[in-house]
Amino acid sequence: MRAAVLAVLMTVLIHTTAMSASAERPRQSQTDRYADGVYTATGRYGGQPSSIGVTVTVKDGIVSGVVVEPHAYVARSLELQKAFAAAVPKVVVGKRLDEVRVGKLAGSSGTPQGFNDAIDQIKRQAAR
Repeated sequence: MRAAVLAVLMTVLIHTTAMSASAERPRQSQTDRYADGVYTATGRYGGQPSSIGVTVTVKDGIVSGVVVEPHAYVARSLELQKAFAAAVPKVVVGKRLDEVRVGKLAGSSGTPQGFNDAIDQIKRQAAR
């Protein structure tokens, strides 16, 4: 009988300890999800295909800086990429990396697709 009582008490103690240990594990916060650093990727878009370089600085899960490097050779495409590159920091810096997604911006509807592709790559690079 004593052995049975001890077995039950040990089982309860083990389960209680396991539950307590799992309850004490902190959840991963948004700031812990991405490592601080500078990340670079080339985003592709369009049928030709076109591309654009993106460098993002991440601090505490927040975009603290972004540089877009146009890769276009055709004059009109280069003009659109340059306008996009100038406009993007205003809409991206200060946002959580998870929230970064850009639509049509500065007259460019294709370049944002390449930017978003690069951001997806950067999220994978920065993931912990």
